Amino acid sequence: MSNLSELLPTGGGQNAVDFVASGTLSSGQAVVLKTDGTVSGVSSVSQALGANVQHTTGNTAFVATAFDSNANKVVIAYRNGSNSSYGEVVIGTVSGTSISFGTAVVFETANSQYMSLAFDSSNNKIVIAYKDDGNLGRGTAIVGTVSGTSISFGTSVVFSAASQESNYISCVYDENSQKIVIAFTDGSTDEGIAIVGTVSGTSISFGTAVVFTTHGTYLSCAYDSSSNKTIIAYRNNTGGNLGTAIVGTVSGTSISFGTASVYNAGITNYVSATFDSSSNKIIIAYRDASNSSYGTAVVGTVSGTSISFGTEVIFNSYLSDYIGSTYDSNAKKVCIVYRDDNLGQDGTIAIGVVSGNNISFESPVTFESGEGVWNSAAFNTENNTVVIGYMNGQNANRGEAVVFRNASSNNTDFIGITAEAISDTATGAVNVYGGINEAQTGLTIGSDYYVQNDGSLATTASDVKAGQAISATTINMMDLT
Repeated sequence: MSNLSELLPTGGGQNAVDFVASGTLSSGQAVVLKTDGTVSGVSSVSQALGANVQHTTGNTAFVATAFDSNANKVVIAYRNGSNSSYGEVVIGTVSGTSISFGTAVVFETANSQYMSLAFDSSNNKIVIAYKDDGNLGRGTAIVGTVSGTSISFGTSVVFSAASQESNYISCVYDENSQKIVIAFTDGSTDEGIAIVGTVSGTSISFGTAVVFTTHGTYLSCAYDSSSNKTIIAYRNNTGGNLGTAIVGTVSGTSISFGTASVYNAGITNYVSATFDSSSNKIIIAYRDASNSSYGTAVVGTVSGTSISFGTEVIFNSYLSDYIGSTYDSNAKKVCIVYRDDNLGQDGTIAIGVVSGNNISFESPVTFESGEGVWNSAAFNTENNTVVIGYMNGQNANRGEAVVFRNASSNNTDFIGITAEAISDTATGAVNVYGGINEAQTGLTIGSDYYVQNDGSLATTASDVKAGQAISATTINMMDLT
């Protein structure tokens, strides 16, 4: 007996499970389990940015972007200054890193501002919340149904009190309660107010409005699916205009709040919040006017009805504004879109990775070399891309969009190593954790091996440990300590 592998059965049969291959797999290849139950090779994709596409020739403002996962379409709402400042919506179809649009649809025949979108996944509807200047500036909501490259609407419903002007509107879908939460600022009193909406068919009804702060602007809502809470980040206009956040709990058609927490002890503007579903953290991006108006982000952790924060991190050491954000759950990266006043007011993407209570940033990416204003972003779960909607200030203020793909790998979905070559659609054995794979070459005995982004096995540490080499051709997947 010359080595340990002679003690084990041959053929890679230890803890082997039969799977159907999606694509041709070689012997000894690291694989992932797909949602249809088949396995495919671990792979990676590179970062890519598509072409900027114009969807509106008019003067565009108050841009909001969302993804309808039922129709697999991107929805962009905006005010069209060249069409009497009416509220309009356009539907985008993404293919790779390209996007095309249908014909714009008017949802409000009056001056519309502060648009915010949410996708109600229980009813497969898009909800638009906005300020209707044709009706005393009241907060209004309307339910849309996407079909193909168009969208149809029910009847609009006012959610603010009589003669109550509504500004800084932000809405989000609460998955647990299957409700829409809308936050807004009362234009007369500066109060921050929240209200819960229930979608039924093509209509929406509302519960009782709740004041969560006496003075709040630059509101942004995010939903934390790990705690089933809605977080509202905002600027508290009393006591120094500090960046503040509060946790809301929806019950029926009501919402209640915990105690507010400060995340930035300085003047805070252009707030945007999003939820990182991999780390279960809230990320708040904003302009810190007390620190040279730098673009800054902070990681928040929700516990009960409270939220606490890590250390603030600068993502752009220049004046930053028109900030939007979304979370790429495929690449596990936060994407913050903003106007960078250092680079000719370019539209720029800051790409952040959360670790614990901290966030670090990769090199920024310019998505608009003109002027990116009213920036917003949504993650397309259909093809794992980020769609950015914005106004191009260097192109007659026209509405445009661009598709961005983060560099990513599916190696964290690793489930095992093929014990044999498997043809596409054929069934073959895969050694899973707790087993032995004997289909390797050139391993260093005693060394730990990790699954790399491209699927290869190497001694370079990654987030995924495959096992330890017990011979030049054999890897022990049992001991992962």
